[in-house]
Amino acid sequence: MQHSPRHRAILEQAKLKGQVLVDDLAEQFQVSPQTIRKDLNDLCRAQLLTRTHGGALFPSGVENLEYEARRQIAASEKQAIGQAAAELIPEGASLFINIGTTTEAVSQHLLSHNQLMVITNNINVASRLRVYSGLEVIIAGGVVRASDGGIVGEAAVDFIRQFKVDYAIIGVSAIDADGALLDFDYREVKVAQAIIANARHVILVADSTKMERSAPVRMGHLSQIDTFITDQCIEPSLRQICADHDVQLIEAVKR
Repeated sequence: MQHSPRHRAILEQAKLKGQVLVDDLAEQFQVSPQTIRKDLNDLCRAQLLTRTHGGALFPSGVENLEYEARRQIAASEKQAIGQAAAELIPEGASLFINIGTTTEAVSQHLLSHNQLMVITNNINVASRLRVYSGLEVIIAGGVVRASDGGIVGEAAVDFIRQFKVDYAIIGVSAIDADGALLDFDYREVKVAQAIIANARHVILVADSTKMERSAPVRMGHLSQIDTFITDQCIEPSLRQICADHDVQLIEAVKR
């Protein structure tokens, strides 16, 4: 298939931005939306783009765009949770931080801490913290998950097991009403289980939307957690589990 100059320009924009929209392209190239839709359909038939409602995605950017979208879900709540979690971490502590947009929010609020040792399987956390002189950052080895920069697999599990730290900050994909902590990737679950087993105090950070979701892989149970920080505990059964098992429940207030 021969591509027109407009096709090539659309493809270049999709590579740079990850996504292009019909209306934006129509305005930019001064053509009708129908013309742009035909261009996008041509590029999708050539398997150069992936069609979406209202536009198209560059294929390698699909997963990253989904992760960026997850960052925006309950964004202000995650920031409040992150600040509340960071306030529990004393100077000079050692801690694990696992994969997730909420755990990344915690890392943002650790930047003013000193003499922390942070062990993580989250490339985004390591990249954010590594430039601060008061923080020692150790990153796990293993398979890098393209969707979110998480490091997973047996190598990461073996690496985590070398440490015994003061705190673990973990996130989950879903929390069931019976207290089950759930995720989608069994490889990440193995890493998270190793983190829980090798920390003296485990802090679960999860916004209330996680209590409305489900996921297929069991990571553990709320009763294994020492502190649960959320914006609002909307499930009464989870409150009861916290009370029955001496789990400190903190409902962070947006500031």
